[in-house]
Amino acid sequence: MDKVKQVSWAFLRRHLLLLSLTLNLSLLSRFVYERGILPETTDHRPHQEELCFEKEIINPVCGASEQEAHVSRSSTHSSSRAQAADGGNKVINLDHGDPTMYEEYWRRMGEKSRIVMRGWDSMSYFSDLENLCWFLEPEFAKQITRLHGSVGNAVTHDRHIVVGTGSTQLFQAALYALSLLPSPHASPQQPISVVSAVPYYSSYPSVTDYLKSGLYKWEGDAYTFTKEEPYIELVTSPNNPDGFIRQPVVNRSRGIVVYDLAYYWPQYTPITSAADHDLMLFTFSKITGHAGTRMGWALVKDKEVARKMTEFIVLNTIGVSKDSQLRAAKILQVVSDGSEHMGFPEDADSFFLYAYHQMTLRWERLRDAVRHSGLFSLPEFLAQFCNYNGGFTEPHPAFAWLKCKGDIEDCESFLREHKIITRSGRHFGMEAKYVRISMLDRDEKFNLFMERLSNISL
Repeated sequence: MDKVKQVSWAFLRRHLLLLSLTLNLSLLSRFVYERGILPETTDHRPHQEELCFEKEIINPVCGASEQEAHVSRSSTHSSSRAQAADGGNKVINLDHGDPTMYEEYWRRMGEKSRIVMRGWDSMSYFSDLENLCWFLEPEFAKQITRLHGSVGNAVTHDRHIVVGTGSTQLFQAALYALSLLPSPHASPQQPISVVSAVPYYSSYPSVTDYLKSGLYKWEGDAYTFTKEEPYIELVTSPNNPDGFIRQPVVNRSRGIVVYDLAYYWPQYTPITSAADHDLMLFTFSKITGHAGTRMGWALVKDKEVARKMTEFIVLNTIGVSKDSQLRAAKILQVVSDGSEHMGFPEDADSFFLYAYHQMTLRWERLRDAVRHSGLFSLPEFLAQFCNYNGGFTEPHPAFAWLKCKGDIEDCESFLREHKIITRSGRHFGMEAKYVRISMLDRDEKFNLFMERLSNISL
């Protein structure tokens, strides 16, 4: 009898162990899925390739082909899961340009983009007392210069680098600095006019006027500006929202031009030359997707303008986070490591190669969906020779400037009826038949958007 009991107890323990192992695997799969690492499967058991991808994040041991298989499977599963769960009721918000589509690439990079901050690091206000912008981290400045050099999109020689909490703060700093420049034609009682050609970036009017400054004021469309007085013209190139390359419109001797070059990178537009302007703004978020780091920089030729911009940031936020600068420096280092030689390197570490292919594919799918629906139109772009990749490429803007055809007068409201949230052309100084749509969201949302847009009919 004792022997029978022993056998029964051993049998029971074995089955309890198997049951525990099964439950733990299920919980592990759910844990990893909920953190966005693995796609969900019907029985919550990770595939061999998915487990390999998870190991890649912790310890690079998997082959490139297995990672590529995971990416393909992840996209397919995300699309089918979205279609099954949506039922036509899920709201798709594409109003803002949150660049989460790049998350997949940075997961692949794993430890390469990791940075460790110790408790005693970066405690001082000061970074480099010999620099005009004394809160600029030297390593961040080094990686900014290196990146522009490897891409060839901007001149950094004989320029002052001013760092800001995103390009919005730098835009405000530029207005402050430029409005204080001595001018024999300026009136001390008259705020300087700020203009931009329509369709202009929707935040320019509100950001310009929200302080109700006596130094400057928003005057609207550059095409209609006729005042014979000093002015500041904002040139966004490639333009947000329509993606076209821009040049100044007013072109008068008493004007100052600020170039917003947030999207002048190879995944969005051909790099035809190195931009060489007196004041150029860049934002970290639209290059690599790290919007949450809140980093931007200005390349400024005039020392006094750079000094005044630095003064504004000191008065506004007493400098810029060192932690964010060091993280941004590490990310830019990874990007430059994959872009040091001319042309797209044929390896998985090239960020611009990855981003270019993603944007190309998305624009091809969007144009197919627009043709299938027949209710919309998109801008047409000409291919140009890109000095970075050594071939002819078309622009693939970060936003789609969509126009509703026929009797649809309010495109934003029309798409909202189909549970697609966009930003109306009215915010950009244009008519309501236009909307701006972000092309930078995660695959799941973009796939659902493509399906819904192609099936819209009157």
